[in-house]
Amino acid sequence: MGSLLPLIAAQAIWWWRDPASPRPVQWWLVAATVVLGTAYLAVMPQWRYRVHRWEVTPEAVYTQTGWFNQERRIAPIVRIQTVDLTRGPVAQVLRLASVRVTTASSAGPLAIHGLDHDLAVSLVEQLTELTVSDLGDAT
Repeated sequence: MGSLLPLIAAQAIWWWRDPASPRPVQWWLVAATVVLGTAYLAVMPQWRYRVHRWEVTPEAVYTQTGWFNQERRIAPIVRIQTVDLTRGPVAQVLRLASVRVTTASSAGPLAIHGLDHDLAVSLVEQLTELTVSDLGDAT
């Protein structure tokens, strides 16, 4: 839905800057935006549920993400450097959070999005305990 917001904003600015009665082109763009937005809202949650996965074991953190290009990543517990919990304004209202696990990997951190806040807090605590108890060098 985030990719449709600029399109909606551009349409609103166009209508505001051109106060003449809306042209058929503007109505077609609004209709296309509504159709795309509805399709996105109908398909995205099911697709995301089928594809996106995560798991934490005493040995590693596993994630699988992606829509068309899917990516599976594994971060060994001994390589974890930081564990962060983040919440934006919308996530706070919905009581959701994201957990980011940073390692020295050039691929960047592993991220687990859309977790229930209490589950995210528990996950951060679990990962912190696992990394503290492990005698690895985190490099």
